[in-house]
Amino acid sequence: MSVGNTEVPVVIRADIPLPIGVDDHRACPATDVLRRVGDRWSALVVMLLGRRSYRFNELHRAIEGISQRMLTLTLRSLERDGFVSRTVHPSVPPGVEYALTDLGHTFLVPISAVAEWAAAHDREIGAARARYDGAAGSVNP
Repeated sequence: MSVGNTEVPVVIRADIPLPIGVDDHRACPATDVLRRVGDRWSALVVMLLGRRSYRFNELHRAIEGISQRMLTLTLRSLERDGFVSRTVHPSVPPGVEYALTDLGHTFLVPISAVAEWAAAHDREIGAARARYDGAAGSVNP
């Protein structure tokens, strides 16, 4: 779909139960994936690893503002979910390299689409926020 195309394909399943129960929402595969990659760092890590594999410290240097602990937790979660592989190289000290798995590479398509959509609509979102904030400010002085 091009940026100028406003036609939205219908992709929502018609059999979504209403009301949507808490257990149904928790068990939803889409919700699970969005929870994983919707955190602060996971999408960025996946996109960087989509370029090439990284050793831990060079990945840490490539992402300004992430702590070593948070990078470790993010990589572990992505590894647990099958997006990232971890390879230990026998050296002194041992070198650890992270790369996307085949599953991780397939995720680059939708995450890149979201990133492109966000870039294409950034001004619209900013304008909508400004209008909303302006209206909210005039209602609640």
